[in-house]
Amino acid sequence: MPLIDRSSFTWETAGHDECFFSWDHMPVNVTLRFKTSLQMWQQWGECVTNVYKVKEACMTNLRLGFPNTQPTMTGRQLDYQRSDCLRASSCLLPRTPFRLPLASCESKRRVCSQGRGLGTAMLWRVNNPLGFRPMEMQCFVLFILLCYLTARFAAAYDPMDPNGNITISWDFQSIDSTGSTYTVMVSIHNNQLYRHIEQPGWRLSWNWAGKEVIWATTGAEATEQGDCSRIGAAKPPHCCEPRPVIVDLPPGTPYNQQVANCCRGGVLSSLTQNNMTSTAAFQMTVGEFAYAKDHNGSSKGPEKPWDFNIGVPGYTCSNATEVPATRFKVDKQRHVQVLLTWQVTCSYSQYRESASPSCCVSLSAFYNSTIVACPQCSCGCQWSPPAPQCVSGSDRSTALALPHGDDEPAAPIVRCTDHMCPVRVHWHVKVNYREYWRVKVTISNYNLVRNYTDWNLVMQHPNLRSLTQLFSFNYQPLIEYGTYNDTAMFWGVKHYNEMLLQDGNVQTEMILKKNESDFTFSGGWAFPRRVYFDGHECVMPPPDQYPLLPNRASATRRSLISGPCLLLLIVFVLV
Repeated sequence: MPLIDRSSFTWETAGHDECFFSWDHMPVNVTLRFKTSLQMWQQWGECVTNVYKVKEACMTNLRLGFPNTQPTMTGRQLDYQRSDCLRASSCLLPRTPFRLPLASCESKRRVCSQGRGLGTAMLWRVNNPLGFRPMEMQCFVLFILLCYLTARFAAAYDPMDPNGNITISWDFQSIDSTGSTYTVMVSIHNNQLYRHIEQPGWRLSWNWAGKEVIWATTGAEATEQGDCSRIGAAKPPHCCEPRPVIVDLPPGTPYNQQVANCCRGGVLSSLTQNNMTSTAAFQMTVGEFAYAKDHNGSSKGPEKPWDFNIGVPGYTCSNATEVPATRFKVDKQRHVQVLLTWQVTCSYSQYRESASPSCCVSLSAFYNSTIVACPQCSCGCQWSPPAPQCVSGSDRSTALALPHGDDEPAAPIVRCTDHMCPVRVHWHVKVNYREYWRVKVTISNYNLVRNYTDWNLVMQHPNLRSLTQLFSFNYQPLIEYGTYNDTAMFWGVKHYNEMLLQDGNVQTEMILKKNESDFTFSGGWAFPRRVYFDGHECVMPPPDQYPLLPNRASATRRSLISGPCLLLLIVFVLV
């Protein structure tokens, strides 16, 4: 496939949503047809505003024609006759690392009208295909990269837990007949298999649709009361903020201030570790609300709040939607139902939480003396902005004495290493038996200002379905795709190693039964495919650096085969 040369470049616009690009002085005539939203192109135009004020056009399809494609101008029409078509899979843009997909060409006419106004065809000529100087090219590449990351990770899809989310339910227990107050039970359900919420816990906030106030709460409290001077009452409301922030009460709260599933300091366990503590709840009484109206002007119930936020980095919440009313079981025969239920769904994205990873993986094996360390700068390079602050051994005592507030977790201060990660997971292939093999896993905490409470580790490996014995860790398989069991979750034993201490480590050993169909030590098969610590995906070494079997292993295998063959040959000659 010919490369696109930096030759003269023609840009013709046949309307507000179509463009044709063509290069001259090339072995083949290249025509590119782009489409996209006007808004996206305007954003790119702002990026290169010092060059060309691009306002319209964009990108999707590329089409290639052979040299015998002759462009002819007939009156007000630009007519392209295509006599043949070149099919290809991708095309490398000049001076960029991106490849754009090529669609199959079509043998049909392309007419580009020329005239004035919005649909006027414009002809711009520049001295290179993209028309950018070096700084503007960097801006263009950066914009494309940002668009790629947005498209790739905005959906917050987790293949290890495809149905995981946090659901917030508003269950209306009563609505005052005068329309001035209602009582609602708010429940927060962590439906994630392995991702939990640690201290300082959730901080639920939202914007009121009108001038609502919170008269009272049970099981939680608002962080600010706000200005309640407009409320003429002997006892002021609990909160008059237009955007209240609600936090959980701490353990040990008096019983008359509690409701079921409250008062854990905002901590939510994952479903796998403890489904009994994966839910939080509080009750509140809301006043001064307005009724929402439908298209006929009739009342539909209270207006919904909006812009929900759970106050934990990485989570994005939807707007409240009305769902079927929640039913509760009173006894074996009776169910009760609330008046109305709203629901909010919050999803997690690691790339929204942090620009850099927080853990990495190192590997080793008994058959190779090389220890494959975490990739360099896995979590950022020393003294670079994304990387955490690091201290050497002599400065460790100073780091431990640094104060931090209770409202937010302390910024990580780690030991200075090549990888700069707060947590490292080491996988060591320890022993090879006839029918089994043994692996040792060590989790090291390089964070000098944080203990990881109720930590968990998720690992993916095809032989985990044959896990026979495990020492000093709890274990639960994560089966999300039928009966395929290649993912396991590990966490600490209560009152033994459920807390990963500052600058400490926890470790386990596991014995796995060999599967004759796929077991091998070659090709890096013995090492995990993915590793997550506390819900964060860890950086793996590149596969070409995995510990390899020594050369003598293959030589020994060949000698075992050639030995009997030589013996048979000698016997045949003697006979």
